[in-house]
Amino acid sequence: MIIIQVSQKGKGFVSMEGRLFNIQRFSIHDGPGVRTTVFFKGCNLKCRWCHNPESISGEYQIEFYPEKCIGCGACYQVCPRGAHFPDEEKEHRFDRSKCTGCLLCTRTCYSNALAGIGHDMDVPGLLASLTEDKPYYRYSSGGVTFSGGEAMLQIDFLEEILHRCKAEEIHTAVDTAGCVPWSYFKRILPVTDLFLYDVKAADTGLHKQLTGVDNQLILENLKRLSDTGKEIIIRIPFIPGQNDDQTEKIAKRLAPLKIAKVEVMPYHKLGSSKYKALGMKNELLHTKAPEEEQVESAVTILRSYGLDTYQS
Repeated sequence: MIIIQVSQKGKGFVSMEGRLFNIQRFSIHDGPGVRTTVFFKGCNLKCRWCHNPESISGEYQIEFYPEKCIGCGACYQVCPRGAHFPDEEKEHRFDRSKCTGCLLCTRTCYSNALAGIGHDMDVPGLLASLTEDKPYYRYSSGGVTFSGGEAMLQIDFLEEILHRCKAEEIHTAVDTAGCVPWSYFKRILPVTDLFLYDVKAADTGLHKQLTGVDNQLILENLKRLSDTGKEIIIRIPFIPGQNDDQTEKIAKRLAPLKIAKVEVMPYHKLGSSKYKALGMKNELLHTKAPEEEQVESAVTILRSYGLDTYQS
């Protein structure tokens, strides 16, 4: 569950907390120019290829890297539920079913074998961090991108930080899968310069099979968003054996819309180690990255429908 806590009202502005899992500075892949990308924790899709599995749950999580453990036993002592314990060979064991996500163990781990995922920030704290790089945004025509997970699930916090960024004259982008009520879009339209919008499959049944939800709301919201005239960059993950047969169907869906650009994002396995560290199953563990010719073919198809397309 995503926790949003309203703590106080100030001068025309509500202070609240949002749950994040990373703030990435000097990003060049999440919109124009040099950007800071803020990753929100929690997502309502369960994409089989997700390379940020720590973004799916809205709760605090713990990554465990047993190869780093030095067997000091500090975590055994502080865990209130006994989730950390030695086995008969005195090897460190972690029973995730007992873990409440208090993160006490991560604060006492000397070797970084345990890492906490998720932290809460209030709007003033996040804004202070984001404005540190204003000179870079200005000189590169960059800005701030709010990603996830699904940032729009924390709509109150997202709306407030977007307003504060615009007051600072910072270019704003929101990266979304679009599976939220249209009313959420309406709230942030005035303070969002660019939408990075994921389109994963055209077929409803396949979309549900790959992500856990159908795409009806996603496509409806995309059409509405297109009608507003807002700048939209479509992002299409390209995964062999999963959605690589969807390119032309997606192109037909996008062709009538007002789309600035389309980005084809080839599947990679950079997040594979995270699944193991989080105790999660990686369904595409043995899936290979696509061949360059496959990706080039997808780009060609999209361009043939008049879509300004590039490969990330």
